[in-house]
Amino acid sequence: MGNKRRNDDINWANVWNLKNMGQIVLGTAMAVFAMKGFMIPNQFMDGGVTGISILLHEITHINISIFILVFNLPFIYLGFKKIGKTFAVQTSISVALLALGLIFIDIQPITKDKLLIAIFGGILIGTGVALVIRSGGVIDGAEVIAVFTKRRTGFSNSEIIMLFNTFIFAGAAFHFGLETAMYSLITYFAATRATDYVVDGIEQYTAINIISAKYDHVKDLLVNELGKGITVYKGERGYLPGSFQVKADCEIIVAIVNRLEINQIQEAVIEIDPKAFIYVQSISDASGGILKVKGHRQ
Repeated sequence: MGNKRRNDDINWANVWNLKNMGQIVLGTAMAVFAMKGFMIPNQFMDGGVTGISILLHEITHINISIFILVFNLPFIYLGFKKIGKTFAVQTSISVALLALGLIFIDIQPITKDKLLIAIFGGILIGTGVALVIRSGGVIDGAEVIAVFTKRRTGFSNSEIIMLFNTFIFAGAAFHFGLETAMYSLITYFAATRATDYVVDGIEQYTAINIISAKYDHVKDLLVNELGKGITVYKGERGYLPGSFQVKADCEIIVAIVNRLEINQIQEAVIEIDPKAFIYVQSISDASGGILKVKGHRQ
């Protein structure tokens, strides 16, 4: 255990890192702007703790910051137990800043147009959530419960969060009316897409698989011209309808690229071999090897 870093040690350098703190402050500021400038005045909701807090605030007229703090506390504790102390500290800072911002920052409603509220409110709060996630924390505990329950239920994170949010939007439909609930779904969708894009960005990794008779030329292109790392599997090609018995050995070339590189590689491979078979797979994460990450190679 000597040099092994304990998972529950607090990495204070990471907590107080200028970049991480900047992302937390900017992210929570965007969330406050989205909630006070778009969502709360018009009774629009996002999912998760934010959605529950807005719903209960409208029903009880209790300050929304109280709900934000109270409902996030159990999730911060779960994060502390299951993810780590650093995560819990960064999440606590983010939630506290969000609650304080909702109390002390006064923002007048930006628009009454429901579609603009749904789209721009969702984009702003989704971007804010994503910036906090990039810093190592969250401002909505629903993300934590998904991680915590996935192991016990077998459902994916998305399925767990969707089930969690179904009750929230059902409550919105009952209290505010079906139209507001439907617009809130647009807000949630816009927020989800914005979060995914900012977290993954253009650096989201994709596996591109290439099967070509001219595999040596393709490997040379990928490695020597484009600077990509590759993995090669030995396989067979053929087995086509009407010529099932016809087959040949081949090499299946796999490279991990980001979404901006896909078209460039496809076009270059087709120039080498117009009959090449290429398919693309999304992957959730990648590390090691030769990967381009945020402008650097590792």
